[in-house]
Amino acid sequence: MSKRDYYEVLGVPRDASEADLKKAYRRVAMKHHPDRNPDNKESEDKFKEANEAFEVLSDAQKRARYDQYGHAGVNQQGGGGGTGTGDFGDIFGDIFGDIFGGQRGGGGRSNVRKGADLRYTLELDLEEAVRGTTSKIRIPTAVTCKTCEGSGAKKGSSPVDCGTCNGVGQVRMQQGFFSVQQTCPRCQGSGKQIKDPCGTCHGRGAVEEQKTLSVKVPPGVDNGDRIRLSGEGQAGSHGGPAGDLYVQVSVREHKLFERDGIDLHCEIPISFVDAALGGELEVPTLDGRVKLKIPPETQTGKLFRLRNKGVIPVRGGVTGDLLCRVVVETPVNLTKRQKEILAEFHDIAESEGKQSPKKSSWFDGVKKFVDELRA
Repeated sequence: MSKRDYYEVLGVPRDASEADLKKAYRRVAMKHHPDRNPDNKESEDKFKEANEAFEVLSDAQKRARYDQYGHAGVNQQGGGGGTGTGDFGDIFGDIFGDIFGGQRGGGGRSNVRKGADLRYTLELDLEEAVRGTTSKIRIPTAVTCKTCEGSGAKKGSSPVDCGTCNGVGQVRMQQGFFSVQQTCPRCQGSGKQIKDPCGTCHGRGAVEEQKTLSVKVPPGVDNGDRIRLSGEGQAGSHGGPAGDLYVQVSVREHKLFERDGIDLHCEIPISFVDAALGGELEVPTLDGRVKLKIPPETQTGKLFRLRNKGVIPVRGGVTGDLLCRVVVETPVNLTKRQKEILAEFHDIAESEGKQSPKKSSWFDGVKKFVDELRA
């Protein structure tokens, strides 16, 4: 019986691209694979036919001979003979390898890996965060073991090929009709095993030491901001690059100021005399003390804004402000004379009746509320 046209077998036109060929072969192979169609002679024949067609058309030279001479052009060269399932693994692995990350042939994946990123929490005072600083930090780091010179094996011995993967670093796992290549679970992809580990590093090939790094903190950093130190993370494996170190800022609570973005807030206690008569106070800022004028009849909770006494944004821009909230303080431990003066002041204030507008309006509101309830 004559063979069908290879392009017809895969269901593609004669000018089909390599990507189209692969897509068509994947569809036909999955549909007619023997594992999916047990004891189905027709599907088995179609699977072998698709395998043979793709083997020829996926090879540029074979495809050119086939296009010119037909089946005779490839049969004479021994092409198109892959009708058995023994050749299926390599071709099918190439087509589906992108799904599982597998590779054709016995060579394993590269074992070179970048080291893990590390995090370090750097505690700063508010002043340091606002102005910027340079801090010294000590972090653990892995360095090559001098005893075994990084091999992990006891001096006088050396690592041997892994007995599971035979030194390849990869093992092939069969999942249904898929052949999946995975990292060897015993040697973790290194292809080697250490029978007699080094007593210093216990087979790791590296020991932990402390190293000191200088961290330049820019002005304006805040809680949660991260500073990246490239290449200062965990060492890579098998010659891979080191990871990065991320220094995360944590600002300590301040006794006077609270930060809100680029603004600072503080509370300023004043006496009721200063609040009533007004005055001038010295208030602290991160740049030193400044004078603040308190106007007469200042109420508690009043906010005073000191321009450009806040935080310089870490990415540049307008400097924030310092917002001072006045808190009128009630005097304590009064002397007899002070109490007498306050009692006299109270009597005078009550007789005037217009010196506590908020108090008067509040009581008027309470009276109106009660009267409405009774109505």
